[in-house]
Amino acid sequence: MHRPNEGAELEELIGDPWVLNTVNVANHFARNDADHVDLGPTPRGTPVKLDRRFVEADLKIATGLVEPHFMAGFSGGRKVIAPGVAHQDTITTFHSARFMSHPKADNCVLEGNPLHEEQLEIVRKLGHVLAVNTVIDEHRRLSFVNYGEIVASHLDAVAFTRGYVQVPVKRRFSTVVTSAAGYPLDKTYYQTVKGMVGPVDILEPGGNLVVVSECSEGLGSEEYADAQRRLIDLGADGFFADISRKQFADIDEWQTQMQLKSMKAGNVHLYSGGLRAEDRGLTGVNLIDSVEEALHRCVETSGDTAVAVIPEGPYVVPVYQPAQREST
Repeated sequence: MHRPNEGAELEELIGDPWVLNTVNVANHFARNDADHVDLGPTPRGTPVKLDRRFVEADLKIATGLVEPHFMAGFSGGRKVIAPGVAHQDTITTFHSARFMSHPKADNCVLEGNPLHEEQLEIVRKLGHVLAVNTVIDEHRRLSFVNYGEIVASHLDAVAFTRGYVQVPVKRRFSTVVTSAAGYPLDKTYYQTVKGMVGPVDILEPGGNLVVVSECSEGLGSEEYADAQRRLIDLGADGFFADISRKQFADIDEWQTQMQLKSMKAGNVHLYSGGLRAEDRGLTGVNLIDSVEEALHRCVETSGDTAVAVIPEGPYVVPVYQPAQREST
């Protein structure tokens, strides 16, 4: 989708695109206070501090991939700005327990999602922002590209994506098998949690969720490893009580909080060939040596031979929609 008026605006600002021969690429550092502009808090009290270079730019364009996101509903668009180029105070506020524990902070949910709503408030503070949004297929090929005002164009991309990623399912299953979508998403256990959360809606309460992920680069950041240690030491309830007292979340502990969703829903079993011995004890879930043997045990224990299989967990979101009985 090309919007001619905004295309003209872009051409006016950059001039003849064929004469551009250099592009400066710069990293954003969320912990560098001096690199950010304080735009004041949102109505919910989230401090809004954004990268000065983006705030002061004459032309602001966000580029992003639109796919399901297990906290913000969908990635891309407004999410490229926050957390993308936001200060750590902004990031750790709307990743705190009070936001993350909200029932609407979930895959494919925008309406009523507090993270999405905070991101929209942040965009409003910036004024006019444009976006290039992309969607890829299961072979990582571009299947959709559009351009326009950041909120409207992102919603157009979301509407296109929903028809492919949300799958209605008429029943729940005692055994569900999924993955972290393979390389490169399954390089860390941190990213694997996305695959654990996605299928929860179709898992029978107390059922078995089998997750396959290589985790070739281990757990993830040191901050995340520390959060996992606290989960093991405090237990699920103790960990949640600890993070609920904070205004600012510790870096990456929100991923541990999201893992609590799947742990609360049922029994999580992980098959991974890449985790080191010292890391395996920090996962907080059951480690298995064989997917086949685990499935046999799960089916035998539940007595339900039906198994749901989700090959690419984070990218396919099953939604429980029981069949409506016909009235007599």
